[in-house]
Amino acid sequence: MSKKKQETESNLPQDILAKLQATKAELLKEEQQRAEEKHAKELFERKEREKNLSFAELLERHGDKGNKF
Repeated sequence: MSKKKQETESNLPQDILAKLQATKAELLKEEQQRAEEKHAKELFERKEREKNLSFAELLERHGDKGNKF
């Protein structure tokens, strides 16, 4: 069945169906916003961890190649 056909066969009144669809859209928007905030927070935390590495940790991670320039 097509999506429109399923909507017309619903036993719910139109106003309740419209409210449910609006609520679903709001929840999806909030979920997407939370996912974006989580991603931004992870990026920020990763940058902070890298910024706070000690010299020994940096040498361990990148090695001692001895390049001056």
